[in-house]
Amino acid sequence: MFNKNLISKYLLPIIFLVSATATLGSLYFSEILKLPPCVLCWYQRIFMYPIAFISAIGIYKKDKNSVVYILALSLVGLTVAIYHNLLYYGILPESIQPCTLGVSCTTRQLDLLGFISIPLMSLAAFVLISLSSLLYIKMQKK
Repeated sequence: MFNKNLISKYLLPIIFLVSATATLGSLYFSEILKLPPCVLCWYQRIFMYPIAFISAIGIYKKDKNSVVYILALSLVGLTVAIYHNLLYYGILPESIQPCTLGVSCTTRQLDLLGFISIPLMSLAAFVLISLSSLLYIKMQKK
């Protein structure tokens, strides 16, 4: 039904595009728009930025094992992103927020189309990267 080689050929470049877009987007928000990142945003950046570099190197070197490292980083980042979204949308109580200094993790700094927040964009990026990584690993085993 699907050409597995063709799909797996494009998964690592997709991971690169998503992570590079997320990296450049976060830098644009903080450095150009002057929106200060909260504590949880910093943690998500810590896990997103290396994914862009690892995926670029994986593409250049044709290293199929790079996806294992990408998956590890993306799953930790995904966990932080889920937690951040639960706080941001008020599902978790404010009493368990780690953001005590600087910008609150629940501050609405940007809402595209009225509902797409910065935490939601991060969550979407980590979900796409994690699913692409899992699919890539699954296809390499067959």
